[in-house]
Amino acid sequence: MSVSPSISSTDFIKLAQKLTGELHWDEAMRVIYATDASVYRKLPLAVCLPETVQDIQNLVAFARERSCPLIPRAAGTSLAGQVVGEGMVVDISKRWNRILELNVNERWARVQPGVVRDELNQFLKPHGLMFAPETSTSTRCMIGGMAGNNSCGTHSLVYGSTRDHVLEIEAVLSDGSLARFGPLNAEQLEEKRALANLEGQVYRKIHHMVSDADNRSAFLDNFPHPRIHRRNTGYALDLVAPCATLERPFSLVPLLCGSEGTLAHFTELKLKLVPTPPAEQAVVAAHLDSIPQAARATLVARRFQPRAIELIDRVIIECARTNPEQTANSAFIQGTPGALLVVEFAEATREQVDLRIQNLLAALRSAGLGSHAPIIRNKEIDAVWSLRNAGLGVLTNVPSDRKPIAGIEDTAVLPEDLPEYVDAFLEIMSKRGVDSVAYAHIGDGEIHFRPMLDLKLGTDRKLYREIAEDVADLVKRFQGSLSGEHGDGRARAEFIRKMIGERCYQLCRDVKAAFDPNGIFNPGKIVDAPPIDTELRYEADQRTRDFDTIFDFSATQGILRMAEKCNGTAACRKTERIGGVMCPSYMATRNEKDTTRSRANALREYLTRSQRANPFDHEEIMEVMKLCLSCKGCKSECPSNVDVARLKAEATYQYHRLNGIPFADRAIGNVASLYSAASYTPRLANAMMRVPFLLECGKRALGIARKRSIPTFSPLSLRRWIKRNLPSINPPVGSAVRRVALFIDEYTNATDAHIGIAAIELLTSLGYRVECPDHAESGRAFLSKGMLERARKVADKNVESLYPFINNDLPLIGIEPSAILGFRDEYPDLVSSELRTKARELANHAVLIDEFLSDEILAERIRPESFTEEKRQIVFHGHCHQKALSSQESSKRLLELPRNYSARILPTGCCGMAGSFGYDRDTYSVSQQIAELALFPELRQTTATTIVSANGTSCRHQISDGLKRAARHPVEVLRDALR
Repeated sequence: MSVSPSISSTDFIKLAQKLTGELHWDEAMRVIYATDASVYRKLPLAVCLPETVQDIQNLVAFARERSCPLIPRAAGTSLAGQVVGEGMVVDISKRWNRILELNVNERWARVQPGVVRDELNQFLKPHGLMFAPETSTSTRCMIGGMAGNNSCGTHSLVYGSTRDHVLEIEAVLSDGSLARFGPLNAEQLEEKRALANLEGQVYRKIHHMVSDADNRSAFLDNFPHPRIHRRNTGYALDLVAPCATLERPFSLVPLLCGSEGTLAHFTELKLKLVPTPPAEQAVVAAHLDSIPQAARATLVARRFQPRAIELIDRVIIECARTNPEQTANSAFIQGTPGALLVVEFAEATREQVDLRIQNLLAALRSAGLGSHAPIIRNKEIDAVWSLRNAGLGVLTNVPSDRKPIAGIEDTAVLPEDLPEYVDAFLEIMSKRGVDSVAYAHIGDGEIHFRPMLDLKLGTDRKLYREIAEDVADLVKRFQGSLSGEHGDGRARAEFIRKMIGERCYQLCRDVKAAFDPNGIFNPGKIVDAPPIDTELRYEADQRTRDFDTIFDFSATQGILRMAEKCNGTAACRKTERIGGVMCPSYMATRNEKDTTRSRANALREYLTRSQRANPFDHEEIMEVMKLCLSCKGCKSECPSNVDVARLKAEATYQYHRLNGIPFADRAIGNVASLYSAASYTPRLANAMMRVPFLLECGKRALGIARKRSIPTFSPLSLRRWIKRNLPSINPPVGSAVRRVALFIDEYTNATDAHIGIAAIELLTSLGYRVECPDHAESGRAFLSKGMLERARKVADKNVESLYPFINNDLPLIGIEPSAILGFRDEYPDLVSSELRTKARELANHAVLIDEFLSDEILAERIRPESFTEEKRQIVFHGHCHQKALSSQESSKRLLELPRNYSARILPTGCCGMAGSFGYDRDTYSVSQQIAELALFPELRQTTATTIVSANGTSCRHQISDGLKRAARHPVEVLRDALR
């Protein structure tokens, strides 16, 4: 199959044989690399994950020979389309992530370009140092990308931009040679200029450009104002020019920073480090009526030398309150202000901080600015910055095709020009009849204004261009920077000629020609760019298709729009060092294919562009979804709330409608029936599993990994135990503290009956009456295998049978998180339409037993006096669904109820088991990799006397298999602690 007119699969095969790293040119990989966090889309020809410098040099040779552009890519969080294009994407995120050298005394570090910014600072923290520039994506953005875009971030008032902190850059040039760029004295510069190679040619041409007096005058007149340090418009010749006289060392590093991979391919960076900020910090969150008022308040705040001044507007606040994680982070906000101005101070002492705060508050009152200004300190500050950093992501929760669009969001002007600039900008929006949102770095003169547009509409695409042209003229009037920190890319490059004038633009073209005469490095960015309104993610007047789905996706106006909510900011690329649940398979493999983003993008691509009668009928969708564990981490941790577990279940169901359900999937989906049958003769079932031949045959038929153990069945099922024992221990109705209804899930009933017994004994001993209403299984296995028609029947039956009884006075409590939380998460959108109202009401009364006991403790209906005085240390690992849909704090509270019990929540994500995922022979190894990221290392550090607690049956199974250690459900721990 021909990949392009000039490059065939055979060419790629030959290239792959020369590489140590990976090379992919299959359709699925090309699709998931076709977009970044911008509005642009272009299928690349191939994707390479190089491993060595020689790999990159081989790629450069191939690019020259085949005229195949190379597109450098790190985390792919760029907002201006920098890593979108036709050619070969060179992804350095997986293998170029080593910290090479640290010099504490001289405060510098050498790193590879794939090092994550926050992970670098975790490494530096014990030394009291940090890499200062930061972005809202700092949990996953990489140093190479930050240098390529010259990122700034929240604290640029103090630290400036990335180029201010890069000392040296090593890079492969377009002729394949390796060069190191850094500060040069006169003698060193002459040595470079004398080189008879491409590096020498670069130095000669650039030095000649910046030495010309007329050019320097043009730079001063046309580039952004010298006092604006948020500046990425074109190549930074104006910053290199002062070095021409050699009054300071001559360096091309400022030019390479912000060059967006168009001049050379970075392989190593030497970074300047700074001391960590003072420990005493506080944030003032001034509540203001409007963005213009925030602009005026900014000028007041700047007088008191804060470390940061950030803007959050009303739309972000409203969107954040639809996101489970950001709702909690919004607790400091009173009402719905028109804008928040977040002002941060840090000093050596609290007294110094308080003095600045009081002076600021007095000045704001004097100016009549602000209705409310809470002061946030200590750990609560993290919530404020988390809310601010989630701004871009939560904006996609706007329930419409009209979204806040990037393109003009990166403008920067002098801070003193802000009030006039804001008024003029809002006038442009008003004239066009377009609403906008605003956020970010207002203290530095930069506001991320985003117009609300629907780029599926031809009319709005026209508005996109018209607004961009108007804003470029406006920024030019203020001698501002059209690209403050996000770079030019595709979104702004078309207007660089207008912004810096013809002479300076031609000089930028000369820079590109000097470094890259054959145009192989990321063409079409910065110079010679296509029009900004071409190659967009959506086609003009594109129809958003409707699909008949089992799940109700009406809240997002359909399954396709749910997938479209992913805007590419890649919060799902966090690693275990950063923490959180999302996304465990990516944490293990570090493959872009295994991110939440890729799954959503692949589904969007095929549901939008497939020509098949059933667009779900693509093996590529199933391949990209394969390693999704349905952990639900994305539902809470993704700023856009893209629930990929639900997308996967629906996509799997739709694919199986045409292609059939594999035998192993069908068998595991029906595990509840198998468990129910086995629980009638548990001794026989267990005996059969002890016969090696039968066990091996069963594992082979069901696709279970040979190394994975199979759960044994309880000697007596929980339902049978209840029938025999509950009447004799249950408190009478009149004397009970409260009544509770116990949901008996299929796992607790058949294999973990001892935990169900412990729960009942605990509840009845504390005076609670336990009711056991009739109900069906949970349907969790059907959901995990995409057997949604069967899952709906189960959900319908449970809602119909439980709804008449469950209410505030009789809550439904469950032991297994994945089973009971299904009532709150999937059931309301899964049941038949006539049952949805009942399902939603029932969901309000369905709780984890951990949650119920925690609430009872807070209500003082359960007290420490009922429990032992012994001392015990406990570590707790929570189920993924609990982390995503509830809180682990409830489990911690009940584990610490006995006065001398101390519990610690482990900083772990997913255990890696995830129901059948850890059993499957195809995913077993990934399951073990996930466990080794955090869970197993954490548990190995505990003593033998420490109680290990986990409330998920899969989690306990993983711990038992991997570490030969028994983990106990919190109710077992508490039951055994009863006096």
